[in-house]
Amino acid sequence: MTPAAPETVATGPGPGPGPGRPAGPAAVRRRGRRENLAGYLFLSPWIAGFLLLTAGPMVASLYFAFTDYNLFDTPEWIGLRNFTDMFADPRWRKSVEVTAWYVVVGTPVKLIAALAVALLLNQSRRGQGFYRAAFYAPSLIGASVSIAIVWRALFSDDAIVDRAQKAFGSDVGGWIGDPEWIMYALVALTVWQFGAPMVIFLAGLQQVPRELYEAAQVDGAGSLRRFWSITLPMISPVLFFNVLLETIHSFQIFSSAYIVGGGAGGNACGPADGSLVYTCYLYVQGFENSRMGFASAMAWMLLLAVGLVTAFLFWSQRRWVHYEEGAR
Repeated sequence: MTPAAPETVATGPGPGPGPGRPAGPAAVRRRGRRENLAGYLFLSPWIAGFLLLTAGPMVASLYFAFTDYNLFDTPEWIGLRNFTDMFADPRWRKSVEVTAWYVVVGTPVKLIAALAVALLLNQSRRGQGFYRAAFYAPSLIGASVSIAIVWRALFSDDAIVDRAQKAFGSDVGGWIGDPEWIMYALVALTVWQFGAPMVIFLAGLQQVPRELYEAAQVDGAGSLRRFWSITLPMISPVLFFNVLLETIHSFQIFSSAYIVGGGAGGNACGPADGSLVYTCYLYVQGFENSRMGFASAMAWMLLLAVGLVTAFLFWSQRRWVHYEEGAR
């Protein structure tokens, strides 16, 4: 005779679930609501900051982009006049040209320097940790105002760079005072800050299997061939990430261009607008000329340009970025 299964006895008070008795749907919903409430409470500082400091100002600037607003008077709706004035402004077109030149020249040079140093640091040697920290350090302080002031002093007339040029027979003069050379000083400053992409490149290089290099070396492939056929394809996702990040950062350059260019007044963006990057002209229009509506329109055009460039980079990655199977 088969013995009967023991009955589950509820020991908790009332009709609620006790030991051995599953919780009802209502109890599960109540517990889920409590957990959700706790999660929202922890997220509330970030949500408040996002709404007050990011989403709110973005919506306000979109409205101001269609108004005549100077921070002191009531905004007056003018429709698309800010955008038409923008396209007709020769200084605005100059800022677009200068920024495009900086993005096209500064970003690749910085990434090439970062990858070259990462390849050197990827080799085992004594004091490797010190060298990595030393090369990364400029990225921590390079964007500060103090470094921009030091950079302006280095590239001024009769400063260290000018004296070094004269020692080699070149009398170009200080780069800061020459509208043809000031952007090269800014490119040199951004290249000096290659530490952040270098660390990312280094992390990608350490994930490349050593067996691939050994097999290629056995087949007679030289260093350059191994770099083009193994290293670059294997780190192409990391390269794409760095290209995307540094391109966006290049569009947003402001403090270094503003300080090195002059910092205020007629030469706020360099002599003869030599360092008139987009964000510098936006600042001049918004805070020096009190044309906040015009500056808001410029800001949204910058957002549109960055979005289009980002979309193009994501579209182009299918042609040169190689992911592991199933990783895309």
